Amino acid sequence: MRVLLVLFLLTFSGPASAFSEADRAIVQGAIEQQLRAFLADDATAAYSFAAPGIKAMFPTEDGFMQMVQKLYPQVYRPRSFEFGELSEATGQLEQIVDIVDSAGEYWTARYTLQQQPDGSWKITGCYLLKKPGEVA
Repeated sequence: MRVLLVLFLLTFSGPASAFSEADRAIVQGAIEQQLRAFLADDATAAYSFAAPGIKAMFPTEDGFMQMVQKLYPQVYRPRSFEFGELSEATGQLEQIVDIVDSAGEYWTARYTLQQQPDGSWKITGCYLLKKPGEVA
């Protein structure tokens, strides 16, 4: 009987997650605010969501914005975006964001974020994958 109870709990309880719905809202809010800051060319606001490791690679707001403009135009000027799955991986959270770029091409962005000592969530990376054959 005990074995059945354990199997039932493992089967139907699902994996325990270390993030809360409040974390989900904060993470999605950080990404959305950064995307809106890019659209407004607000370097100070966009840079404020970057994790310390990103800031170490790009020590100025202008350098950070130039990198985003050059390497991530889909993120810099999205036509639209929608949040997908949030998951935990190796001490970070991964947030999927579906993006339609300014040319109408569809992309999947995988944002990674890490919680900082002050409790905030900062963006540690963004990895883009083009969705084949999809155009708006």
